[in-house]
Amino acid sequence: MLGVLVLFIGVDIGGTKCAVTCGLKTKDGKIEFVNKSRIETKDYSEPYDVLEKLAEEIEKFNIDKIEAIGISCGGPLDSASGVILSPPNLPGWDNIKITEFFKNRFGVEAYLQNDANACALAEWKFGAGAGTENMIFLTFGTGMGAGLVLNGKLYSGTNDMAGEVGHIRLEDDGPIGFGKAGSFEGFCSGGGIAQLGKAKAKELLQANKPCGFCKSTDEIDKITAKSIAESAKCGDKDAIEIYKLSARRLGQSLSFLIDILNPQKIVIGSVFTRSYDLMYDEMRKVIDAETLPLSNNVCTVCKAALGERIGDYAAISVAIDFYERNL
Repeated sequence: MLGVLVLFIGVDIGGTKCAVTCGLKTKDGKIEFVNKSRIETKDYSEPYDVLEKLAEEIEKFNIDKIEAIGISCGGPLDSASGVILSPPNLPGWDNIKITEFFKNRFGVEAYLQNDANACALAEWKFGAGAGTENMIFLTFGTGMGAGLVLNGKLYSGTNDMAGEVGHIRLEDDGPIGFGKAGSFEGFCSGGGIAQLGKAKAKELLQANKPCGFCKSTDEIDKITAKSIAESAKCGDKDAIEIYKLSARRLGQSLSFLIDILNPQKIVIGSVFTRSYDLMYDEMRKVIDAETLPLSNNVCTVCKAALGERIGDYAAISVAIDFYERNL
């Protein structure tokens, strides 16, 4: 039982960087991070070379006893069999039996979840969603994906495809996200907001009007969600309107989720967390207008609480979730 300190390993697989983290779950239910090591994914030509290096980094932690290993990775993947299935950000990672690798290497159970689900577990167990039975986590970063905690457990769907909310089309046309114009991801992601900004900058500059977040057509390709937000926070009306547009689309999409899933909390990360003051009020107006009152009244929408450490919490949360459910 978890009445004593229990040690877990988290493995975070990313297209640019990978990390391994060692954490203790303390008697008061918190995570105390003990060690962490990062490597550059691109430094290794083969997936199993990456896994071998990560295993070596874990061995350097010099741990006497590991209870379980949790792995967070972008999908698609098969969590039941522990296999990574050709994620777009990991070229060459085709049918990688990652849980088998770590189980054989360390003699303990290893568990795999996609990164949105892993972050949902982290915010549910240790962040803004703690204490809820029904919670949705939205990534709102480079892309838009969801992790669903329903009736007190992670819901991943029939073949790990639950939560792909970014693919929902909101308009026939619009910024492209998830390969679809006018999608939720197109309007509500870092890349989507940048597309809205580029379109606005082009419109203004071609009309010989000033653009607060882009001084010339030569700079259009350099526009990012961050640069638009910085301009908006300085009072630029065009930048503010771009974030208001994204916020309205966020409110529209959250209304669907609230009416369908009846959650207690929706926790949103990344861009929303950093631009909360630019987005919340506009998003709230749409939710209040569109959502069933009984569902709306029991649902809180808030920013993620774990900040830049969410990746560390996420991978370890995968290990803890499976371990505790199998005690």
